[in-house]
Amino acid sequence: MNILENIRIVLVNPMFGGNMGSVCRAMNNNGITDLAVVAPRADMDMDEARKFSCNARAQLEARKEYETLAEAVADCTVVAGTSARTGFYRDTAYSPKEFAPIGLESAKDHKIALVFGREDKGLFNEELALCTHIIQIPSSELYTSLNLSHAVYVCCYEMFCAAGIFSPAEESAPEADSALRERMFATWREMMIRTEFVHDQKLDHMMMGLRRIFTRSKLTVPDAKILLGLARQSIWVTEQWKKKGNR
Repeated sequence: MNILENIRIVLVNPMFGGNMGSVCRAMNNNGITDLAVVAPRADMDMDEARKFSCNARAQLEARKEYETLAEAVADCTVVAGTSARTGFYRDTAYSPKEFAPIGLESAKDHKIALVFGREDKGLFNEELALCTHIIQIPSSELYTSLNLSHAVYVCCYEMFCAAGIFSPAEESAPEADSALRERMFATWREMMIRTEFVHDQKLDHMMMGLRRIFTRSKLTVPDAKILLGLARQSIWVTEQWKKKGNR
């Protein structure tokens, strides 16, 4: 079973359809599909929610609705509530990155919940009392409160990364060996002489600069061949130009 299937996102009394739709998109971006909505508002603009959910509309339609937070998290072990406010017992809050391994450890065998409060008032104290952990997302003092969907994305992203499911693409081309690199550098040296790009007294200094540029990161065989071809073509064009008497 995919461990992310055991993570439930709980929205308490959300105000705006656009936010709820964007939450669905943020969840699916990070492989999380269990959405619970507590005390949904009768005047919620569902057309706006569907619009903002984009290709995560199926996620929006699959949401579960509950009258109370207690009902929404009844089958969950770890329940983490998010809060931008400080003070009282909120001072023991975890960052999303710190919480991720804690939540995932329980999610191996149980349902866990990440709980997000109202856009204007967040979670009330009695709702935070149901939480086993508090998450506070680091933010600038200029504006500490995040948009609901942004907060959901940050927390989901940290869970997704900590789960180790995503594997970034790796360079498949082989790395250029020393012989190919030296052939390339020799051709570039000849090109700079033929094109009169640099005077003899500065040639060695310029070559050292080029070596630093081209070896700053891994140089692959295709990379080296492109650079080699560029230098050869520059030499050929220069020679054709000179044959036409353009000195």
